Amino acid sequence: MSDSNDSTNIAVQAKDVSVYYGDFRAVKNINLDVARNKITAFIGPSGCGKSTLLRAFNRMNDLIPISRMDGEIVYRGKNLYDADVDPVEVRRRIGMVFQKPNPFPKSIYENIAWGARINGYKGNMDELVEESLRSAAIWDEVKDKLDQSGLSLSGGQQQRLCIARTVAVKPEIILMDEPCSALDPIATLKIEELMRQLQEQYTIIIVTHNMQQAARSSDYTAFLNMDTTDRSGYMVEFSETSAMFTNPQNQQTEEYITGRFG
Repeated sequence: MSDSNDSTNIAVQAKDVSVYYGDFRAVKNINLDVARNKITAFIGPSGCGKSTLLRAFNRMNDLIPISRMDGEIVYRGKNLYDADVDPVEVRRRIGMVFQKPNPFPKSIYENIAWGARINGYKGNMDELVEESLRSAAIWDEVKDKLDQSGLSLSGGQQQRLCIARTVAVKPEIILMDEPCSALDPIATLKIEELMRQLQEQYTIIIVTHNMQQAARSSDYTAFLNMDTTDRSGYMVEFSETSAMFTNPQNQQTEEYITGRFG
């Protein structure tokens, strides 16, 4: 993948993307431009393919043997699904934070250092660990216990540790799959504040079931729904979040965000 800086403000594009699991089409015909250094939220009812679409952006669906994708994900002018693209490199550039915090069963320090090390980091590891933990707003809470297990932290701290682990390998885009669904309201607000800080350096795409979270935290929102005939997910509407939540253009969107269905 070339490192030539694209002059546009688009970080990554989905072009006519459909994802299949065996014969089942999970999402169909998605076209989406994700703005650089903005937070884009995917909302919609359960089963409409939000997480499947999210995982298409860094080829995580490749890890499911029966999955395949039609269309293109274009990043830096290159289709990430071209035969000459290394999916491991894709996942370094486009990191992922999962629904359930999943620290490695290692020390807090090693949770950060391990990924950087296997990605060939040759700089000062102590500095990288501190910088990564600071950028995830957890340094002050863990700086005196870096040798303790990452699993000893609270759920919200574990999720911030996972975010620190993601930023340690210097991605450009961070995917977050319902990163707050296992957290209490206070920990959730901390993650939302953190996302706003991180967007100065990263492009963020988040899947959320929480309408208030999408309204509070994102700049753009894509609303997906499920086709009642073939159960595949499709995009109903995509716009700036403020516009979607105050003046949705589609009746389905209005019914969903006002809680009349879903």
